[in-house]
Amino acid sequence: MSWELLRDLKNGFPVQTAEYAISRGIHDEVAFKWWVKHTIRKKDRILKAVRTRYLKRSHKFGLQLPKSIEEAYEIDKETGTDYWPSAILKEMKNNSVAFQLVEEQDIPIGYQWIPCHMVFDIKLDLTRKARFVAGGHWTDPDPNLSYSTVVTRESVRIAFLIAALNEIEIKSIDIGNAYLNAPAREKVYTTAGPEFGPDKIGKPVLIVRALYGLKTSGAAWHAQLTETLRAMDFVPSMADPDVWMRPAAKPNGFAYYEYLLVYVDDVLILSHDPKPILTCIEKFYRLKEPATDPKTYLGAFIKDWAVEGNSRRIWSMS
Repeated sequence: MSWELLRDLKNGFPVQTAEYAISRGIHDEVAFKWWVKHTIRKKDRILKAVRTRYLKRSHKFGLQLPKSIEEAYEIDKETGTDYWPSAILKEMKNNSVAFQLVEEQDIPIGYQWIPCHMVFDIKLDLTRKARFVAGGHWTDPDPNLSYSTVVTRESVRIAFLIAALNEIEIKSIDIGNAYLNAPAREKVYTTAGPEFGPDKIGKPVLIVRALYGLKTSGAAWHAQLTETLRAMDFVPSMADPDVWMRPAAKPNGFAYYEYLLVYVDDVLILSHDPKPILTCIEKFYRLKEPATDPKTYLGAFIKDWAVEGNSRRIWSMS
């Protein structure tokens, strides 16, 4: 891991990074020794500050941000619109596969109750966004069940070079509601709120899919996608487990490797003919939109251009 990436992890996810270092027994290493003790000592203060920042933020782009389902409904009632109810309905429809309603006496033994809540946001185009999130901080699963990896920027740059040298295409896809394709690794349930509909309020709900917010959801999705890619005859490279490859050949007989670069639900496809790969992936998962030339990846801008007098396309990463 590069120092720059470690620095970003410490700054962006201090508590999670410190707890991971402890769980893996590396908290006494030079990069963590002083910092982990300091972060754990300040853990409650850090979490409280995060919650306070969220609760204090009342507007975005000049529009009011609700902090609860009831407040969201009240905002649209006052403005005579249905933006927030529509966003909530869309989110719950997408998440419907993650829930199983049961009676109180039918809750399986060993299941733990956790709270869930709706997080609200407003996009740049002023579209309202609602995200149903599980209270994963209530659970304490085995760290081995929650660890997963993502492709590195160095691998992406090398892949761009390979694509240019072999004159192959690059396509970008985004898998919709990716986590919900994987079964939940934690035995948890919640209580239905108003977002489930008036006839379900107060009823127990088993969480059967890898819902956003659970500590193991990222790893569960990673394992699910791994099975799919192996079924497509892709294997992980030895240098980066999130760079998947399989032998291929162009119509003229030129032999090379097709690649898939995976960052959670964002996938780059490198192939002279991406269509068969896309068709196969779409049999398993729903894509948010059709495959396109990559414009951004890993938070960086992607640019491509053609070489004058040559059929090669070259990609750069900001």
